[in-house]
Amino acid sequence: MDCISGGIQINRVLLYVQVLKPLPTLLLTFIGVCAAVVGGKGRLDLRLLIIAAAICIAAAGANGLTNYLDRRLDAGMSRTRERALASGTISPPEKAVPLILGCILAGLVLAWWLHPWVLAADAAGTLAAATWRKKITCVYPQGVIASCAPLMMGWFAVSPAFSLELVLFCLLIAVWLPLHVWTVMLSNREDYIKVGIKYFPLNAGNALPARLLLVFTLFLYASSIVLYFAGGFRLLYLAAANGLGIVMLVGSVKLLKSKSAGESWKLYKLSSFPYLGLLFLVIMIDILTR
Repeated sequence: MDCISGGIQINRVLLYVQVLKPLPTLLLTFIGVCAAVVGGKGRLDLRLLIIAAAICIAAAGANGLTNYLDRRLDAGMSRTRERALASGTISPPEKAVPLILGCILAGLVLAWWLHPWVLAADAAGTLAAATWRKKITCVYPQGVIASCAPLMMGWFAVSPAFSLELVLFCLLIAVWLPLHVWTVMLSNREDYIKVGIKYFPLNAGNALPARLLLVFTLFLYASSIVLYFAGGFRLLYLAAANGLGIVMLVGSVKLLKSKSAGESWKLYKLSSFPYLGLLFLVIMIDILTR
């Protein structure tokens, strides 16, 4: 009986962890830590663990908040209706609110301890995530702020000043964002329309969004190459930026030719870890092996 009870408790904990969207949270944390390593010129110490904790907790809180606010729309969509809040597995959904608010508050406290600019980045990112909510509005600047916040938190924690490298990092995220968001929308178009969501790119057919995604891919490729020269990275980064950029271009061209949901989904999957995760991994390896 003790084993059964223990298993039930573990499953309930995992349900609450699911609310915080662990995979996107880990990707955002990794990007923020990479930014801290670059901003600190490769310096590694115990402070980096606090920076990672602050970014992870803050990202978890922001992701959990959007999960909570979008729970009713999630319940009406095939792709998301099995989520813990949408499915009613956690009922009432308000049970998750203390965890979400606790993460947001803890993230803000850690951010304040690190530096006031880290706090500002955290607060701006959380507010943007709460008001952007991909399924409610297509306000692009808010999405950029929410996506760049972990990166800025990591950078400001070790180098509390704007620099060309930081601006280029944010530009990279800004042009990457449509490739990550629009592709998942296009690949699940009917799912979104079914619950009354009809803003761009859902209301523009297939051709125009596919052409614009190719344009964003070209800008993404160009941004990654400019970062090579501005950041003084080595050939390892240049090779990775070229290789990953070409893979993204091939995916975008395939989508433009087919305009199919399947190709859109493949581009979405490519955009997250294979592209963004690997690019930042190579950036960190480049800095640490100098």
